[in-house]
Amino acid sequence: MKYDNRMILLVEDHRSLAEGIAAYLEAEGYAIDFASSGTAALRLATDNHYDAIVLDIGLPGIDGLEVCRSLRRDTRSTIPIIMLTARDQLDDRLAGFDAGADDYLVKPFAMSELAARLVALLRRSHGVLVDGRFEVGELALDVPTLTVSRCGQPVRLSRKQFDILHLLMREHPRVVSKAAVERMLWGDELPDSDALRSHIYNLRKQLDRGFDYDIVETLPGIGFRLRSPVLPR
Repeated sequence: MKYDNRMILLVEDHRSLAEGIAAYLEAEGYAIDFASSGTAALRLATDNHYDAIVLDIGLPGIDGLEVCRSLRRDTRSTIPIIMLTARDQLDDRLAGFDAGADDYLVKPFAMSELAARLVALLRRSHGVLVDGRFEVGELALDVPTLTVSRCGQPVRLSRKQFDILHLLMREHPRVVSKAAVERMLWGDELPDSDALRSHIYNLRKQLDRGFDYDIVETLPGIGFRLRSPVLPR
């Protein structure tokens, strides 16, 4: 199963290995950001949205364990993290899990195993019920058929509206920042106008038609999230 357009942060200071991992995961449909140090990893993970982090322990300066601890402690991030290490001692593995890692892969490893572990983590963390299907409260979204329903009633969305809802459902109950939504829609080439405001407005209009309460919540200056379970006001 491929996870097209899922954003992965790869943190690895060994250039040839990083290039090999990035090439393999991109062929699997992932989009890859790269950091070669712990400092850069923390900056990117704080400023951007990622679906998972592939994190080497042996980094220059701030090592992978401290990066993981900082993300869990300081930003309270729940993003899935796979630790990479050349050490296969029990104490090393336990240290990784204690720092907050979700999985642990010992070098050298098969690229196919890394990809399989990423799929498993994404399934667990983002609540995929069946391949490509998400449910949050009364909302259901099916990726293969690009269909959405609320309380069983079909909802017609544009592709960008669908992509925004897909991101919010994957991240539920976490808040998704405005910058993360913009990056997902347009990458680094942001439109001149406030196009996101228009897309959010139209998404709400489609989702809330026939209902007397909103399901998409805006947190001013922070971002967006879904309300679930949803109760009438």
